[in-house]
Amino acid sequence: MCRGAFVTSADNLLRRRGALLSRDGNDLTSPPGVARLYPMGVSTGDTIRIPVSGMSCAACQARVQRALQQHVGVRDASVNLMMHSATVAYDPSATSPAALVDAIRATGYGADLPSSAQTAFEEQEARDRAIDLELADLRRKAILSGIAGAATMLLALPLLLQLVVTVAVMLWAGRHFYTRAWTALRHRSADMNTLIALGTGAAFLYSLIATLAPGVFVSGGVAPDVYFEPVIIIIALILTGNALEARAKQKTAGALRALVHLQPKQARVMRDDGTEADVPVESVTAGDIVIVRPGERFPVDGDVVSGSSAADESMLTGESLPVAKTAGDRVVGGTINGAGALRYRATTLGADSTLAQIVRLMRDAQGTRAPIQRLADRVSGVFVPVVVAIAALTFTIWFVAGQMAGWDAPAVRAFAAAITVLIIACPCAMGLAVPTAVMVASGKGAELGVLIKGGEALQRTADVTTVVLDKTGTVTEGRPTVTDVLLVPGRSSEQLVAAAASLETLSEHPLASAVVRYANSLNVALASPETFMSDTGRGAVGVVAGTRVAVGSEAMMRESGLDASPLRAEADRLSGQGKSLLFVSIDDALAGVLAVSDPIKDTSRDAIARLRQLGLEVVLLTGDTQRTADAIAQEAGVQRVVAGVLPAGKVAEIARLQQAGKVVAMIGDGVNDAPALAQADVGMAIGTGTDVAIDAADVVLMRGDLHAAVHAIVLARRTMRTMKQNLFWAFIYNVVGIPVAAGALYPAFGLLLSPVIASAAMAFSSVSVVGNSLRLRRSRIV
Repeated sequence: MCRGAFVTSADNLLRRRGALLSRDGNDLTSPPGVARLYPMGVSTGDTIRIPVSGMSCAACQARVQRALQQHVGVRDASVNLMMHSATVAYDPSATSPAALVDAIRATGYGADLPSSAQTAFEEQEARDRAIDLELADLRRKAILSGIAGAATMLLALPLLLQLVVTVAVMLWAGRHFYTRAWTALRHRSADMNTLIALGTGAAFLYSLIATLAPGVFVSGGVAPDVYFEPVIIIIALILTGNALEARAKQKTAGALRALVHLQPKQARVMRDDGTEADVPVESVTAGDIVIVRPGERFPVDGDVVSGSSAADESMLTGESLPVAKTAGDRVVGGTINGAGALRYRATTLGADSTLAQIVRLMRDAQGTRAPIQRLADRVSGVFVPVVVAIAALTFTIWFVAGQMAGWDAPAVRAFAAAITVLIIACPCAMGLAVPTAVMVASGKGAELGVLIKGGEALQRTADVTTVVLDKTGTVTEGRPTVTDVLLVPGRSSEQLVAAAASLETLSEHPLASAVVRYANSLNVALASPETFMSDTGRGAVGVVAGTRVAVGSEAMMRESGLDASPLRAEADRLSGQGKSLLFVSIDDALAGVLAVSDPIKDTSRDAIARLRQLGLEVVLLTGDTQRTADAIAQEAGVQRVVAGVLPAGKVAEIARLQQAGKVVAMIGDGVNDAPALAQADVGMAIGTGTDVAIDAADVVLMRGDLHAAVHAIVLARRTMRTMKQNLFWAFIYNVVGIPVAAGALYPAFGLLLSPVIASAAMAFSSVSVVGNSLRLRRSRIV
């Protein structure tokens, strides 16, 4: 990480692709290993997420998305079938949220403005309740319809009684198929419900006429078959498939559900009179003293006031080792206290809490779409009309062939084949193929301490070929210490340290903090700088107690006309040990050098080796000298080093790699890393890093461990493989199933599908896609 401050606009960084988190002016501080995340409300500037009801298949999703994308003022729209929501980026000067809601309603689907008063927890709890109710309703209807179908078949009921039972099933269990199909027709569109309604409705009308006026279809004195039983069984099987699909959706949201349940409902607070009281967690205010006993969950975020313990933060970081907590340390709501009792002061609450922001991020990410979905979207947009046309063509071919062959009642056989085509076609599987995988992957990532900001970021992560690493805080511990002091003749160590540390009190850089800590450890008196200016990537200059002081790189000294050769030999020796060198000048004369050591993390070498095993090129990019960078790279196992680069140089190096055809992931943690994170194809921010770096990233690694980057890349690759499998089976099912249903195998093998078998196949197709995505939950990411 290069030295100095990088001044940029966080708002501009947030507008880069995939950056779904937004700054709202709050400056949140995170405990070690936990990311600082900014709450995303219902609307972030020009982006809003709108709940959409009534969508049941990819055709529904495609219609809503097309309507939004064509709406005036909309820059982009992403409609998610799994989340039943639309995320819309729009120009506030050209349209409004209310107009967007009206645009959705005009397509025949329900939409309402989201409540700004709802917290992320309340939103997720409401969605969980809706899924639970949907599952219970579908399960009940599927069971009772199945019983009715079995009874109709086994008891050989009279036709009129079969008619009554069928009408009851259609009007109760299958009612939503017909009402949604009618709504779609009124809005000049078609979806999965259209196919089901056409298929079962046509079979029912045929059977109704055959029952009440059998003479219409009598041929050769033989009464026509009726399809009451198949209509009931088809509805029962489709409902069974819908219930299994809803159950699978419930499982895909399991990670979010688990996160929501982490927050305790009550908190124990200390009153002004010294008494303790249990209050609802919503009643806790900033500044309250919260008491947590051994084994309890921390109800809210805060700073420890007294006590000593350890916290299990695995739900945030994926790291199973407890983190020590003493006075001054931060704790996070939802994590578990260890064996000690703690008192801490509540800080960030409600929507601003770390847990709420993680829930918000995951919901936002799950509502996005991966680019691979676009092919399915294009097919879904024309799928239903094409299937209806194929069904009509099937009827015509069978009818003409039957007449030419002299069959009895050729219309009956043609009718059955057309119904089978309508029933077997399944646009649902195409709509679920990608979103289910994104949902499961985001939940699995959260378990591993990896937050991926959406489907596009996930797909780009899977394509990464080169990983660029910042040094300080990414490969190294990020908490450097002063180890050596070199002096020119006539200067004292105390004088040098006092001047350098006084100036560095206004710098945010880890090396500056190391100098200040070193001065404090020696009890050196520090003065407040009268002036201060940071020279990005080089150092800082200012006036301390009337004396001009500069602290920075050798290049900075050389540009000021100062000769560092008297200290050259010793400086090179220290640099060769991987130590960073801070040259200090006082009143425009070289005074000495401070050597700072920042050891590599224990996990860095193993994680870098794992990245290389994945076939990735690993590059160390740093503002340090070549000698220092080479020493660190050798210890960490990195073969390629780019040293001595400023923030702009980092951006240029990443651009050069991209021009060479590399897909680049940049991993960093500092303010100075933000431009490089934004330039990279995939920006990965270490969760212990700065706010701007996290905002600019596509992926947040919740713990300061490069193994999390390994997990992110492996997870992304497996997810993309799952998406491709899902899309393949969704397409191949329809490509093979529809011709077979139309009778393609009949001329050669005499095989025909019945509408009942077709409905079972249709139900299985959606369930198989969701089930395949759920395998990601059980996969072991190492």
